[in-house]
Amino acid sequence: MSTQGDAASVSGDPALLRIEGAIATITLNRPNAFNSIDLSIAKKLEQLSAEVEASDDIRVLVIEGEGRAFCAGGDLQTIGRAAAADTIAPVVGELLQHYHAFITTLRRMPKIVLASVHGSAAGAGLSLAFVADLCIAAEDARFTPAYSKLGVSPDGGGTVGVVASVGPRRAMQIFLAEDSFSAAQAYQWGLVAKVVPRAELKAATRELAHRLAENAPAGVAATKALIHRAHVTPIEQQLEAERDAIIDCMHTDEFRIAVKKFTSKRT
Repeated sequence: MSTQGDAASVSGDPALLRIEGAIATITLNRPNAFNSIDLSIAKKLEQLSAEVEASDDIRVLVIEGEGRAFCAGGDLQTIGRAAAADTIAPVVGELLQHYHAFITTLRRMPKIVLASVHGSAAGAGLSLAFVADLCIAAEDARFTPAYSKLGVSPDGGGTVGVVASVGPRRAMQIFLAEDSFSAAQAYQWGLVAKVVPRAELKAATRELAHRLAENAPAGVAATKALIHRAHVTPIEQQLEAERDAIIDCMHTDEFRIAVKKFTSKRT
């Protein structure tokens, strides 16, 4: 269930939704487990992202973590028990069915998704930070791929967001040859849009979210869709899609008003 205002009012939920005008915030809310992903939070995230996607009033979705970390990755208690009981396939399969539905919704929704990261973003937490459309990070943020240390491959959209941001060679380095890296390094690699002091993260996130929310929704939706399909679309089809999208955007009231305002300044 979504809430207006203070997310702490339903602090028993593993994830919380707060809506303030055109900006929605999903808070990962398992602070005692460093917001690691278990079945309960995966199901809740799937539900909350569907609510955000269905709302025409929301233009930006912020994802943040409660407590000392953004997200420490998959819940190793759950996975460890499944390994001991030889139930990896059904347990992890069900977990990722819901969690990957959440990730798919983030990529598909015609709204900008902004990850706001502090503390640790490890494994699936790193994947979540970079599968979002944009990421803002506190100076204390630490990104830890973690997968190779456990002898596993990435999940949670890690190979989608990281590869799209830095290319295959740097992604190979990140997932196989980096123990961890700082927010400053992530910024240098183009994974993070902005790095701010920890005390300023919430205010800077709010400022960036409001800036993004000022954009006309038709233009945002078309831009996001075009960018995410560009790397798998032949040039002719991509240019056709650009043509169709810009014409559609030009049929909106927002475009007509903006053009009139712009041209009136020049006359």
